[in-house]
Amino acid sequence: MLALGLGSGLAPVAPGTFGTLVAIPLYWWLAALPLPIYVASVALMCLLGIGICARANRSLQTQDHPGVVWDEICGYLITMIAVPRSWPWMVAGFCLFRLFDIVKPWPISVADRRVGGGFGVMLDDMIAGVFAMAALHTALWALSTW
Repeated sequence: MLALGLGSGLAPVAPGTFGTLVAIPLYWWLAALPLPIYVASVALMCLLGIGICARANRSLQTQDHPGVVWDEICGYLITMIAVPRSWPWMVAGFCLFRLFDIVKPWPISVADRRVGGGFGVMLDDMIAGVFAMAALHTALWALSTW
C-alpha cells in the first residue's frame, strides 16, 4: 500500500504524477514540524523507501513498476525542504519536481539507467528532488534580493 502511494500509483495514466499529488498533504503536515524533524523524517522515508520499492517490485516481478510511487512521494518531500509552507510554493515544487523526474537531465538519467534495485528506484527521484529544491531555493533567493 505504501509503495503504491495508497493506491494513487494505480492511476491508468500518469501514475507518478498522481503519486506526487499524494505527497502534498503529507508535506503540509510534515512542514508544520521543526525543520530538523522534517529533514530526519524525509531521510527516514527515503531509507525505508529502498526496501519498500525493492519488495514491491519483487512482488510485481519487475525492475521499476510504474505503479510504485513511493519514490515520487519522497522526491517531492526532498523538493520542499526549507521551502515556505504555502500553496504557490507547493505548486511550484510540484511542477519542478515532475519536470525533473520526467525529463531526467544528467545525472538523473544516468542513475535511472545504471542503478538497479530499490536503491535505483529511489535514487533518480531523490536527485530530481534535489534539483527541484535547488531551483526553488534559487527562486526564493532571487525574490528576496528584488
